[in-house]
Amino acid sequence: MELLSNLALGFGVASSLTNLGFCLIGVLLGTLIGVLPGIGATATIAMLLPITFQLEPVSSLIMLAGIYYGAQYGGSTTAILINMPGESSSAVTAIDGYQMARQGRAGTALATAALGSFFAGSVATFLVALFAPPLTAVALKFGAAEYFSLMVMGLVMSVALAHGSVLKALAMVVLGLLLGMVGTDVYTGAPRFTMGITQFADGLNFVAVAVGVFGIAEILRNLENEHDRQVMTKNISRLFPNRDEFRQMVAPILRGTGIGSVLGILPGGGAILASFASYTVEKKLSKHPEEFGKGALAGVAGPESANNAGAQTSFIPLLTLGIPANPVMALMIGAMIIQGIVPGPNVVSEQPELFWGIIASMWIGNLMLVVLNLPLIGLWVKLLTVPYYVLFPIIMAMCSIGVYSVNSNTYDLFAVAGFGLLGYVLSKLRCEPAPLLLGFVLGPLLEENLRRAMILSRGDPTTFVTRPISATLLVLSLAILVLVFLPQIRKRRDEVFTESDA
Repeated sequence: MELLSNLALGFGVASSLTNLGFCLIGVLLGTLIGVLPGIGATATIAMLLPITFQLEPVSSLIMLAGIYYGAQYGGSTTAILINMPGESSSAVTAIDGYQMARQGRAGTALATAALGSFFAGSVATFLVALFAPPLTAVALKFGAAEYFSLMVMGLVMSVALAHGSVLKALAMVVLGLLLGMVGTDVYTGAPRFTMGITQFADGLNFVAVAVGVFGIAEILRNLENEHDRQVMTKNISRLFPNRDEFRQMVAPILRGTGIGSVLGILPGGGAILASFASYTVEKKLSKHPEEFGKGALAGVAGPESANNAGAQTSFIPLLTLGIPANPVMALMIGAMIIQGIVPGPNVVSEQPELFWGIIASMWIGNLMLVVLNLPLIGLWVKLLTVPYYVLFPIIMAMCSIGVYSVNSNTYDLFAVAGFGLLGYVLSKLRCEPAPLLLGFVLGPLLEENLRRAMILSRGDPTTFVTRPISATLLVLSLAILVLVFLPQIRKRRDEVFTESDA
């Protein structure tokens, strides 16, 4: 009964005209950036952060969440029509979806992706509503020491967000922590790392860092590597699957929903992992595995359901513990902090309208997506022909206007440009920006809880290992770090043995 009353509260918040409007804006923008390859949900949310200053917290977070799961829908359109996934989680969809388009079955593939995404998103949202409150109740027992250990685990998990070198990911975390320390010490009032620049006294602007490192850097990188795009199907007919096709997609959608719901909670891009896992499972279970790669309907239904379920359940660690499961959730934490909301278990008790409003808006947003996306497929096809050199200058201009409007400070524009160049250089060095941003966001919270725990324990550092929950979190952090390092250690060991044999 309590769950029903909470959901009623959430739907009351999410169904207001204002929040419905922002939910619609979010899912449409998400679909748009999912359709246009190269921009991505992470860069778009980073670029839209300045707008959140002017909105109510619930409205802004509903819109940003809509952009995220809307992008999962839109990414399948380009994967199917031009064999270029708009989102990395849609890469698997391109394998069979593009072949279906070449066979004249683009409408069936797009409808399958939309229906699977809607079902998976709805089920995963129910799981968020079901499991988030119990986890929150456990997290409410946390003190300063537990929060410090939780932040440590969050930073360790951010290493899993990065692809490639673990050492580079750790370096990005450290750089983010250092950037987060710029400003005035809260306890002593002494300036730190300001280099005598008065604009640094209040710390670095989170919006400038996020827009620069993700948004501007992504635009520069994509302008450098623009690809020719050729739409396979311009006139799409027969969107709705027939009875036989519908029967073929039911089981893959159910399995994909289950796989995505579980893997989405894990750090490091659960939606991406879920789509690959679902494709592998469907190929193993299929009576005709030879059809995969040649236009198998299950190769579209399963992965699309999995990546959308994963996108929804990635909100569970964010809403309950304040730990992001992927870079987008790290930006969501930043948006909450901008609004004066401390991410973590206290959100559900102190701001239930926000907590349950976001959850209820996911159901509404998924319904909007399936109702709007299929009729607008013709528009998305036309947008695919717009070249990047036309789109990106407009996007950069809007970014600059948005960042300047936050504080009306020209210094923020220079900061965006500087962090944009930094992000571009980092991409050239194969350094992922997500751990940097997470270190920047969690760094101040980490320091605050460290110092508070030390004050409460009268300077006794053993307080972090004598408290059971804190010790458990630290052990988990160490285990995660070991698991992340193991593949690199094995690879290095094999290289050494190979060299010695030679």
